[in-house]
Amino acid sequence: MRSSISLGRVGGVPVGLNISVIVIVVILVIGLAFGRFPIAFPGLPMAAYVLAAVVSALLFLASLLAHELAHAIVARRHGVEVNGITLWLLGGVAELRGEPRSPGADLKIAGVGPLTSVVLGGLFALVSWGVSAIAAPPLVSGMFAYLAAVNVLLAVFNLVPAAPLDGGRVLRAFLWARWHDRMRAAVAAARAGRIFGYILIALGFLNLVSGLGLQGFWLALIGLFLVNAATAEEQQTQIDAALHGITVGEVMSRDPVVAHPDETVAGLVDRLVLRRHLSTYPLLDDDGRFAGLVTLGRVRRVPPGDRPTTRLRDVACPPSEVPTAHPGDLLTELLQRMSGGADGRAVVLDDDGHLVGLVTPTDISRTIQTVDLRAREPYRTPRGADLAPPPPGDRKPGGPTPGGPAPGGPAPGGPAPGGRVPPAGRRDAA
Repeated sequence: MRSSISLGRVGGVPVGLNISVIVIVVILVIGLAFGRFPIAFPGLPMAAYVLAAVVSALLFLASLLAHELAHAIVARRHGVEVNGITLWLLGGVAELRGEPRSPGADLKIAGVGPLTSVVLGGLFALVSWGVSAIAAPPLVSGMFAYLAAVNVLLAVFNLVPAAPLDGGRVLRAFLWARWHDRMRAAVAAARAGRIFGYILIALGFLNLVSGLGLQGFWLALIGLFLVNAATAEEQQTQIDAALHGITVGEVMSRDPVVAHPDETVAGLVDRLVLRRHLSTYPLLDDDGRFAGLVTLGRVRRVPPGDRPTTRLRDVACPPSEVPTAHPGDLLTELLQRMSGGADGRAVVLDDDGHLVGLVTPTDISRTIQTVDLRAREPYRTPRGADLAPPPPGDRKPGGPTPGGPAPGGPAPGGPAPGGRVPPAGRRDAA
């Protein structure tokens, strides 16, 4: 669900589109232009239906963006950083770096999204009434009425008390306030999400065998997402709780093997890679300052013929893109910064800026494997999800209307040795 097309910044928050959003736009346009609108408003030129469908699809995406921005704005007001917003095939994702520190903040961040959708539904309904009152073409009024209904549906579906939906976040906040145990509350909300996901899969299967193809497929897809996301969220919650209180200094690999930025790739391979068999090499300049990070993946991307002339600084991940920490920092906070890193590694610096350690996925995996030997206080859970209503299909008079929204994105799993570190503070705004 990474952003493929940048739309700039809105309120200081980077906004982008994943390429998969084109699919939902095409489905919406086809479903409205050749199904819903011609049936509801017959006798008009096809160009009018297509134009109304395109405008509806674009305003629908704008509604999703407003929903996400509401989450992001309230999150920032409660001290949670926002990396960006991405619209994709099944809805929207606001990537939050961190989690709210209180049940009240959790409730506000989760609840503002559905509230925004309800307000938008009311505004579209008002516009629909207004254009109807001035005797505008019925298709125009019907277009805004459709947007009003779909925004209300978006809000209602997201408020189902099952993580990773907005309603799951609301449930988590209430249980957190009641039990004073965030992990227990998060696990309960995630399990509710898994049950709801199985119900949707069953309903989707029944619709498929009943001949309601698109609606059944969409419900099954939503249900599958919810089951996977809720399961991963429960696992990540338990991992975060277990890692809470562990410092970076307890996990890092001390005194890592380093290289110079002006050394060639071939020199690094001959001098270190083939002898030390390590996957990560920090670069230090002549003053001993951190100058970048080279991994085996970056080395392999250099063609063999170019390695004798390519300097490490030319292929390294620049210092500005490598997460940094101090030995006394909490590991859970570093994991949040590592979630967007290109190489899934972090460097550890002392107060003078000198390199003292390195944190890799292998270090984190090793910690997770041994963390059950010590008791840890429950802390946080990783993410939530947004839903976008499924596109309308062809509908005959008296026939069923496709309904039910589509979710945000998969929740992170635990890190694996030698792999990238999964997002620990990433959240689909819902």
